[in-house]
Order: sequence, then structure tokens, then C-alpha cells
Amino acid sequence: MITINMMSKADTVQGQGVLSAHDEQVKLVKEQLGDEFTVLENSHSFCDITHYHTINPQFLFGLPFAKHKGTAVGYVHFLPETLENSIKLPPLVKKAFYWYVMRFYKSMDYLVTVNPYFIDRLEAYGVDRDKVSYIPNFVSEEQFFPMENKVALREKYQLDPKRFTVLCVGQLQKRKGVLEFLEIAEQMPDIQFLWAGNFAFGKISEGYDQIRRAVECPPENVRFLGLIERSCMNEIYNLADVMFLPSFEELFPMTILESMNCGTPILLRDLPIYENILFDYYLRADDNDGFIACLKKLKSDPEYYKEASGRSFAGHEFYSRDHVSRMWRCFYESVAVQETNINPKLSKLPRVKA
Repeated sequence: MITINMMSKADTVQGQGVLSAHDEQVKLVKEQLGDEFTVLENSHSFCDITHYHTINPQFLFGLPFAKHKGTAVGYVHFLPETLENSIKLPPLVKKAFYWYVMRFYKSMDYLVTVNPYFIDRLEAYGVDRDKVSYIPNFVSEEQFFPMENKVALREKYQLDPKRFTVLCVGQLQKRKGVLEFLEIAEQMPDIQFLWAGNFAFGKISEGYDQIRRAVECPPENVRFLGLIERSCMNEIYNLADVMFLPSFEELFPMTILESMNCGTPILLRDLPIYENILFDYYLRADDNDGFIACLKKLKSDPEYYKEASGRSFAGHEFYSRDHVSRMWRCFYESVAVQETNINPKLSKLPRVKA
């Protein structure tokens, strides 16, 4: 059996997508690829493949030991530019941190990104694109699925059961479009707007002071739910009529996949990074006026709403468990080929190309 050591410290910061992505990926590999791979987590043992889900310094320091008898794989959940409007750091600290991020990625034997858009970006930073593979995120149908009674769910969370409801799920950061979300809500008083998420990185979150003041005195029709346990998030997605993420920068948000599993229509900013992963599964707009027009149509046009819901659920079917698990199997097998002492029978398998 080929051994994979999943290394992660994502649980040190609750409410971030990296943690959700880690949990789903590890569970998927254990359940779907257990016939060929033995999965360990944060083990100190020598393993055939060490898969780093986070970029903690202790992982970089221990890399020579992981490479001594195996191969190192790094998960690319963010790049320096995606951090620019996420955390606020002093200039020298920011420069050093961004250098460290790329040093970590360049130290890996292979990289996996959740969005093919970032293969070119990694190459621009000097990373050999031949060592980068694209494998999308995945969300379990057992945890996220459609529920029927929106009225009962809204009453449970003390919401108006009959009011059209718009939801955003994400950290309170400038890049997530929190301020734009509030501006839109002020112009649509007949709709209730919800935001699930908090300041995952505390006071170093970009725009912390401005966003904190806005959250403390929101419009009457806006409610900030704070950090919701993931075990309760299926209810949150299902009580909403629309999942609206006005974010300016993303890779492949887990919140989108979770919404798709529930068949909740998705409205996003029209960003190039979505084009090759979300296709026609979502609604899009460029600015606040466009978002407002789309939300009004979803609220007033039942056929338009039904179509948007169907497109969202079709996205869930595309990113199925079997589809993503096959990609991981092919990837791990191709990595194992490079270590001939692991499994000589795999030597004829082709390498996964980016």
C-alpha cells in the first residue's frame, strides 16, 4: 500500500475554507481510495507521499525528512495577490511573508491548485507549470443537500419566514465585498440579507476597523450571524433563497460548492477565475447595479428563479464524488511513479499534466 501523510494546521483558524477543503479531501481519499492508499494525518512517520495542506513553518523545516524517502505535495489555496485584501501587515512583514509563501510552494515536488486559472499565475512566480496539477474542491452530499421547509428553518433562526432572503458566507474581509453587500442591502429594504462568518484573522483582517463599525450598526434588513458550526451550515444554505458572494478575489470557494449541493441559486461577481470552473452554473454581474437587478429578477420571476436553481444543482452533479476521486487517484498514482521503490507496478502510468 502507498502511504500518504496529510499535513495540516488548518484547524487553528476556524471558519476558513482551507479547513473545509482539507476535511473533505482527506475524507474523500480515505473512503474512495482506501484500496490503494493508506492515509495518515500529521504523522511523524516516513511516508511515500507527504501532502501539505497548509504552509506552516514547521512543515517547511521538516521537508528534508519528508523528502528523504518520499515525495512532497503542496496544496495551493492562495497566492500573495489573493492575500492582499485579506490580511493587513506592515510592509516589511508583508514582503517577508509573501516571499515565504512562494518559497514554500517552490520547495514542493508537486503542487495542486483548485483553480486552473492559477497555473499561469504560479508560472509567473517562477514555478515550473509541469509540476502543477488542477483538481477541484469537493463537498459531500451527506453533509450538504436540499431541505424543503424554508419557513421552519427561518423561524428556527428568528428570521421573517416570508421575506425573500439573500445569504453570503465568508470571512469578514475587504476582498469578500462586505461593504458592497451592505450598500446593496440598503437599496433593497424589502429583502433580508444574512452574512455567516467572522473575522477569522482578527484585527489583522484587511479593513477590520471599517467593517467592524459597519457590522455593529447594520441596516434594519441585514443580520450578521457570526461563525456558524459547519454541522449547521446546511440549514443556513437551505433557509436562503440566493447565495450571493460579491467577492473580488477567490480561487474556488467551498461555499459555492456547498450552495450547489443544496440547489440554491448562486450570484457572483463576474471574475475570470470562475470561467473555467463554474461554466454556466451561476449568475453573474459586474457591479452593485447589476447585482440589484439580478436579485430583483430572482425575487419576482419564478421561471428565472427555477432556472437559476437548476443551473446551480447541475454544478453539484458535475463536481461529483466519483469525478473528483478519480482525479485524485490518477494524481497520487502519477506521483508514486516517481518513487520506483513505492510500487513498481505503476511505472507505466502517465503523469498527470496541468
